Amino acid sequence: MITGVIGTGHLGFHHARILGEITGRTVPIFDTDTERMRELASRIDVRPVNRIDSLLEECDSVVVACTTSGHYGAVMKALGAGLNVLVEKPIAANPEEGLEMVELAEEADLILAVGHVERFNPAILAAAELIDTPLFVEGHRMAPFNPRGTDVSVVMDLMIHDIDLVLSFVRSPVTLVQASGVPVLSNNVDIASARIQFENGCVVNMTASRISREQIRKLRFFQHKSYVSVDFASRKVEAFRVSSGNIIPLSINVEEGDALTAELRDFLKACDTGCSPVVTGKDGLIALRSARIISRQIQIATDEILKDLTGV
Repeated sequence: MITGVIGTGHLGFHHARILGEITGRTVPIFDTDTERMRELASRIDVRPVNRIDSLLEECDSVVVACTTSGHYGAVMKALGAGLNVLVEKPIAANPEEGLEMVELAEEADLILAVGHVERFNPAILAAAELIDTPLFVEGHRMAPFNPRGTDVSVVMDLMIHDIDLVLSFVRSPVTLVQASGVPVLSNNVDIASARIQFENGCVVNMTASRISREQIRKLRFFQHKSYVSVDFASRKVEAFRVSSGNIIPLSINVEEGDALTAELRDFLKACDTGCSPVVTGKDGLIALRSARIISRQIQIATDEILKDLTGV
């Protein structure tokens, strides 16, 4: 099976590099930036292809890692050519495009996986069996400013990781979303906070920032008589449970492993066997819809503040 890469930016580079290591093949790549393709070819075992149609003709599957605004066109073209697809998160620029992608994949009986790579982080994999019925979840995802990714808001860029993770554990309808955020160093929202309430009573508070002095990537799950803290950056899990009135620390072993490598192996396995990938197109669409609701609430809150300040 030949898997190509569309988009050779930061993530595209790593997808191509790891695919070469996994498959032992020279990876065909396509990007509208021909100079970038030549630069990659000087560093890793890839072969630039000058036309996207030519790439699709020689591949069985592709990884789409171009800018979010380009996801829809590249994925629809690949699915239309009969190829299985792994598209980076968010699945699309808007839910309408994401829905079309999901529907086409289903109609053509093709794999559509979405690159929510934190699902494969060794820390969350080690903690997963301890997380059953969260009552309260607190998330912080903070990073220093980097111009890469500012074509979308921090909700779509960073918070969507935690949105997807929370939705994978809290299997209950959302009843209320409150959010606020502001642009600081870019034209899109750079820092945001959201509060989500679920029908089963679970409450989730999430903060995401790309203007932080330090990098923090944590989710903390509070459950009946138990607590689980997942540090995605250090890949550590801290957990406690109450037994006979005593608070007992749990020893959690986090195995070594690279999340992006695991994600790509999962995709290739799905392509080979026809089984469902860990993160399906539907999962990606649900995360995108949720992120869009949060973004909309931020806009509503911002409009109300401006109205109060200006009296208009």
